[in-house]
Amino acid sequence: MATQRLFFAISLPDDMQQQLVRWRADTFPAEAGTPVVAANLHLTLAFLGEVAPETSQRLQTLASRIVQPGFDLDLDDAGHWPRPGVVWLGCQRAPRGLLQLASLLRAQAARHGCYQSPQPFHPHITLLRQAIQPVALPPRGFHWRFRVSTFSLFASDYARGRTRYRALASWPLTSQDPHALLSAP
Repeated sequence: MATQRLFFAISLPDDMQQQLVRWRADTFPAEAGTPVVAANLHLTLAFLGEVAPETSQRLQTLASRIVQPGFDLDLDDAGHWPRPGVVWLGCQRAPRGLLQLASLLRAQAARHGCYQSPQPFHPHITLLRQAIQPVALPPRGFHWRFRVSTFSLFASDYARGRTRYRALASWPLTSQDPHALLSAP
């Protein structure tokens, strides 16, 4: 069976996707870059790359064993990375739960042969791609908050000139004490 291009990520609520698309259209000129379609807006926790079905299944089993409380995520920061041509939306202070979840998933992925970038994890949602020219960023003061209660494994499918992200599986985060420790045997 063929490999799939996979990643673990947090989905955004549908209403927030629409709010961000409107805000992006009002904030950035059309020539700033190529907008990511609303349905593809997400926050990547761990990029896995091309993964064989057996490895995907093992990583899904490990993900299903994660016990960690949900957390609130504040989107209140924006930036531009000219080299990869990305305009992003992120958080000034990443919640501990987000950092723990990403660290655990990235470590599990690395142990199963999925290359993990040596760059530190920088939680963000890609708003624009192909933004290679300087982009004026909006002044601080924008803010969205949502509760993260699940994370998912996505496949990146490319067909007819378009990339579509498809959730393969999702797992709940618990509603326990936010200071509880995470675990995954």
